[in-house]
Formats: sequence, structure tokens, C-alpha cells
Amino acid sequence: MRRIGSLYAADNGPGTAYPSLRGEKHADVVIIGGGITGLSMALHLAESGRSTVVLEAQQPGWGASGRNGGQVNPGLKPLPSDVEKDFGPILGPKLVEAAWNAPAVVFDLIQKHNIQCDAQNGGTIRAATAPAQLPALRKLTEECLARGWPVEWLEPDEMQARTGNSTYSAGMLDRRGGQLDPLSYTRGLAQAAVQAGALLYGETRVLSFKRENNKWHVQTHDGVVVAEQVVFATNGYTDHSWDKLRRSVVPVFSGIVASTPLPDGLAEQILNQHEVLYELGQITTYYRVDTQRRLLMGGRSYSHALNGASAFPYLMQRALHLWPALKTVGWSHGWNGQLAVTLDHYPHWHEPEPGLIACVGYNGRGVAMATVMGKNIAHSIMGQEAPLFPTTSVKPIAGHFAWKMGVAGRIAWGRVADKIGWDS
Repeated sequence: MRRIGSLYAADNGPGTAYPSLRGEKHADVVIIGGGITGLSMALHLAESGRSTVVLEAQQPGWGASGRNGGQVNPGLKPLPSDVEKDFGPILGPKLVEAAWNAPAVVFDLIQKHNIQCDAQNGGTIRAATAPAQLPALRKLTEECLARGWPVEWLEPDEMQARTGNSTYSAGMLDRRGGQLDPLSYTRGLAQAAVQAGALLYGETRVLSFKRENNKWHVQTHDGVVVAEQVVFATNGYTDHSWDKLRRSVVPVFSGIVASTPLPDGLAEQILNQHEVLYELGQITTYYRVDTQRRLLMGGRSYSHALNGASAFPYLMQRALHLWPALKTVGWSHGWNGQLAVTLDHYPHWHEPEPGLIACVGYNGRGVAMATVMGKNIAHSIMGQEAPLFPTTSVKPIAGHFAWKMGVAGRIAWGRVADKIGWDS
């Protein structure tokens, strides 16, 4: 297993090493992927008495679920009104309510299962980096307030008071958001799922899957799982075992750098009410201060694996631009990983054959939405609720083989757009 030099891995150590699958297992449901989606699904299935097997190619939390920015953000990228328009009068409002209230599902699971993951429910700030972004942000704020949601508009002076810098034109605080240590959270979901009765196997890469005699046969190197249902929860790490699904999303790399603990004066200036912040725009940054007073700054990175803070000079430069006093603070860790982006910026739910489901494409909002989608898929399989997203066919993206060049070009264009203040 390739080592990930993240702050979370350093803080928490290797964690439980789940054994690899050997021999034949039978289950109601086999889940491919031991990240937040798969483990949330396994937990809810196992709690309802469904026999469940999870197959993870590495160990739980190895992928984006365990190395993301740790932000628990409400909502989707489009406005609530646009979501309702895109998905219609029945499904649209249900999706809006589920997505914008998704953090509550995360924090409820943490409390219910006593998951120790430094969770803080301090809210999420969407920060406008240019005046051109204000009309859309104002519209979002108005739509949230009209729905009775706990949001408030932050003027530039209020943004400066919360962030310790004068960069932002305005912001919207959504008090439902928050933060956590994502690796500890994912491992906590794994432990809760196993305690509920799910079987979890690590170091178990799926090689192939096929349907025979009305059952799914999922083949690994040393074993096979025979199940009624198979669910792919592989997101940005979908591989060639289902190549068509792999080519339906763009794996975009996000990098994070973590500072040493901030000195008292600086720690009191930056998000001292435990908020998290992400900037609006094309290619921007997101950040939070954790319970150990360390600043975690994230943003786009090169499309290959990187380790060490020095591999992400842009993020450190951005932080120094926002807070010049950081010149006396060191950077202890830097790492990156893949998230899955879809062309329409929505998660995609696929059911191409009976008993075969995939849900991929969280577009950078995976902690809360993946938790909700895992629960929703489980309840859908059990006939307890309808899917939050309509079933769509798996459509590979044209020219997917050149995704790295495409991403590089998109980042270059986005940085120019952000520099001139073009509305995102």
C-alpha cells in the first residue's frame, strides 16, 4: 500500500488492518470501495440485518475519504432553485432538503457511534473573492433564508473579523456546516459497520464481476463474493474493473498543506469560531483551523501523487498572502488525492443491470453527500425510500484519455479568470 503523508495519517497511525478476502463468501450485498459512501451504506444495511461485504483495494479511508480537507459542507454547487428546476417538482425539493441538511446526518452518526474525529459544528462560509460573485451569492443567501435555513450574510468587515484578512467582498455563513478529521471519521464508520455485522476486507482489489444464475460474482485475487446486489462506491478511484464507469468521471487532484500549531495571536484571528471556509471562483482555495490550532489549506494540485508541503508552493504562497504573519509558522505536512468530477457537477446514480448500482461524482463535497448517499442507497436497496438521484446510463466522457491535459488547461484558464475577477 502506498504511504500517504497526510496530517491525519500521522496523527492516527496505521489504524485497523482489515484482512484480505480469501475463499468464497455469500451476501445480500457486496460493496466495492471502503470510503465514506461504501461504509455508510454498509453500516445502514448491516443495522437492518442485511448480510453485507465490503471490498477495499487498500484499507478504509485510504482514498479521498480519508485525506480530504475535512470540511462538512451543506449543499450542492448549483443554487437550490436550479436543482429543483433540473430534477423537477417531486425529486428536486427532496434532493435540495437532503443535500443542504446533509451535515446533520454526519454529526448524528458521529454522536450515535461515538466516533472520535475532532468534529466541530462551527458552520461553513462561502467566501466571495470578487465583486462579480456577489449577485449569485446574494441569491443563494435569499433562497436559503426563504427556506428557513440558518444562514446569514457577512459584509466585508464581518468577513475580515472572522478570517483575519481583508480579501473577501462578502460571504455567507451556513451554520449547519463544520469540520472533522476525515480519516478518523471514515475509520469510525468502518468500525461501526463491522460491529453491526458487516464483513470488511482490506487489500482486496476487485478484478472482475459478472452475473450468473441471477447472482453477482465479484472476483478478487484470492476469493469471490456471490451476492444479490453489487454496489460500486469507488468515486475518484474507480479503476479498470469497470472501465466504462471510470471514464464517466474526471479524477481531479486536490492538495492540502498543514501548518504547525498557530501562535496565540494568529490563531485567534483565523476562524476562531470553528468555521470552515471555501472560496468562490474557478480555481481557489479552502481552509480551516483544526482542534490543535493547525491551519489546513487546500486547493487544486498537479495530477499525480505528491507528498510534503514543499510540493505545494501555491498553497503556502496563498496562505502567506492572506496572513503575512504566517512567515514565522512552519508547514509540517502536504499531500494530495483524487476526487471525482462530473460534467454537470451532480453525483450520478447508475443501475445498468438488475442488482448493479454505482454512485460517483461528489465534485468536492464528498464528506456530507457521500454519507447521505451511502444511507440512501442502503435504504433504496431495502425498499425503504426512493433514490435521491434519477437513474442515468453510464456515459464515458469523450476524450477521457487526455484528462490530465484537460485538467491542466482548465486550471490555467480558471486562474486567469479568478485573477480578473470573472464570476464563477
